[in-house]
Amino acid sequence: MDIRVSVFDDNSSLRDSLYYLISGTPGFKIAGIYPDCNQVLEHLQHDEADVILMDIDMPGLNGIEATALIKSHFPHINVLILTSYDDSAKIFDALHSGATGYLLKKTTPAKIMEAITEVSQGGAPMNASIARKVLEFFSIKKNITENAYDLSTREKEVLSCLVKGDSYKMIAARCFISMGTVCTHITNIYKKLHVNSKSEAVAKAIRERLTNDSI
Repeated sequence: MDIRVSVFDDNSSLRDSLYYLISGTPGFKIAGIYPDCNQVLEHLQHDEADVILMDIDMPGLNGIEATALIKSHFPHINVLILTSYDDSAKIFDALHSGATGYLLKKTTPAKIMEAITEVSQGGAPMNASIARKVLEFFSIKKNITENAYDLSTREKEVLSCLVKGDSYKMIAARCFISMGTVCTHITNIYKKLHVNSKSEAVAKAIRERLTNDSI
């Protein structure tokens, strides 16, 4: 069975190159190709993928936030980051969000196809320089600190519901509060997390493990 691959990248030339590379290689199939991640869940519901090639810097929802969303709704899909960024912070954030591999855009076409196969078979492909930075990061003991957003118990409960995909009406019923109170809590959550949308709040909750459901 062909490996179904979706591509999310705002560089049209690279999208075209990846389209011809993947669709022209036996054993692989393009599931979808998109310039941004702003409707990533809808895209994946309609176009099933086994592996995603994900850029990081895109307009709207970035690739790291999108990866967290994808893994929360489609845990079986493997996300392979394909980016120009090689700094440790981006690498760690991407892997922490659920990415299974991390490649730089200078990677050769043959290596990209090998990585897609590897990740679909349970591997975690990375460029040698990326793997070295990951090892360096984990060789240094770091203290894990509690989140400093000062979320109340009720706000954490509402945020947990958002992570589960509950609607405002479902949250009101689950928490035994009014819709107006739900909206107030969500407004406060956005302010404390410094986000502007539900998708950003959910992505941050998952990435930073702010609720038990996002661990």
